[in-house]
Amino acid sequence: QVQLVESGGGLVQPGGSLRLSCVASGNIGSIYAMGWYRQAPGKSRELVAGIVNGGTTEYVESYADSVKGRFTISRDNAKNTVSLQMNSLKYEDTAVYYCHLAVGSAGYWGQGTQVTVSS
Repeated sequence: QVQLVESGGGLVQPGGSLRLSCVASGNIGSIYAMGWYRQAPGKSRELVAGIVNGGTTEYVESYADSVKGRFTISRDNAKNTVSLQMNSLKYEDTAVYYCHLAVGSAGYWGQGTQVTVSS
């Protein structure tokens, strides 16, 4: 069993920053990919940023067009942690953010953390 625990959400003004973190524990095995998704009210869940094993020492990052240049994903394998640094936040970034972990053919979700951008 794999558990994902997210932290770092909250209320921020437009233009502000937040950092989300997700710690994975349990029978993790070999992690293929970690990422962040978000779901705004009335919308479907969408990929925000992902980081995938690209080789023995490389990782490939990907971002939704809407967050490129503002969000940065990072990964700490020693701590089984993936983080999302969010800068220049906009109203439209308001959503519940979910951590996702892919191990082999299995996928795991965190419980979600609310990010609200409001003045």
